[in-house]
Amino acid sequence: MTEPAVQPASGCRLRDTGDAARGILSFGATMTARPNIRDMTLPEIEAFIADLGKEKYRARQIMKWLYQNRATSFAQMTTLAREFRARMEELFTISEPSIDRIQTSADSTKKVLFRLADGLAVESVLIPGKNHWTACISTQAGCAMGCRFCLTGRLGLRRNLLPSEITGQMTMLRRHTAEGPDIRNIVLMGMGEPLANYDNSVKAIRILTSDYGLGFSNRKITVSTCGLAPEIIRMGKDICVNLAISLNAPDDRRRNDLMPVNRRYPLATLLEACRDYPMPGRRMLTFEYILMAGVNDSPADADKVARLLKGLRCKLNLIAFNEFPGSPFKTPSPEAVRAFQQVLLDRHYTAILRQSRGRDILAACGQLSGQAERETGPFPDGNSRRR
Repeated sequence: MTEPAVQPASGCRLRDTGDAARGILSFGATMTARPNIRDMTLPEIEAFIADLGKEKYRARQIMKWLYQNRATSFAQMTTLAREFRARMEELFTISEPSIDRIQTSADSTKKVLFRLADGLAVESVLIPGKNHWTACISTQAGCAMGCRFCLTGRLGLRRNLLPSEITGQMTMLRRHTAEGPDIRNIVLMGMGEPLANYDNSVKAIRILTSDYGLGFSNRKITVSTCGLAPEIIRMGKDICVNLAISLNAPDDRRRNDLMPVNRRYPLATLLEACRDYPMPGRRMLTFEYILMAGVNDSPADADKVARLLKGLRCKLNLIAFNEFPGSPFKTPSPEAVRAFQQVLLDRHYTAILRQSRGRDILAACGQLSGQAERETGPFPDGNSRRR
């Protein structure tokens, strides 16, 4: 039996990528550089090995070796014939990012610096919960969205991450951190805009949720976006994961200033896409709202947010702005945050004050920067490097 790339929950729609894989996989002897097999989904591997005259179930074996048995070479895949392993070694590489540094916050949050093959760096965060951990992973090196409250946006976009570099953050965290086996949730909220790297982000999610990949439930994966409305609609047709929207303002005037993406997709367009996004069962959309002192944190602003989101099945995560060196905004007072929350609660919204984790190591929301690219000195005491 062939396993689909993602097991959809009730009410989700799913587009299979098997047919498209045949066009993608026209490489082989004509390519000078071997592709990384970790960049391929199960249907793509099936299509390729079928063209080699091999049984499709071999693709499932390969996936299990890569993601469950942690194989780093085809030679380790002993359930495959020796000749087939040698042939795959000729055609593909197996590679993932390396861990350069792990920093630990006073609140136990861990920030992990990954080094990519071309020398660029991205960061992931391990966030402690009750009896579990959440992995916040990156989808781009840098970001082109230019949100004024986000340190990552100041870097500009260096490049999109490949599927292997997105899933590789998870495989390395599982293999090389004590917390790895207890990661229960994955949020694509690290560096970059996942929907601006749409194809690679979706491929990575298919691998993360495949029974032959990392086996995460799609209920345990959340994609966060600044508001790329066409891609929200597209993702709702292609896969079924939780959706979080970075809102941060109650009107277009302020959102235009804070988030340039709003000039392309204003609030009316964004919210129309959100209303059409399929959230099966009891799941709700999440709107993230970063509170900045004197900018968007008044009770009147909260009332505008309540009216803006009326009729949407959603919850709100309220986040006090996390300051960083040179940031143009300030953290609001605890009293202002609570007053903002109370207005939403009075309007019968679920509004959660999200505790910022890892501020002391610049690991909190909006603080990731792949900072090792700017550092030439030795690694601080207490940090670690792993290849």
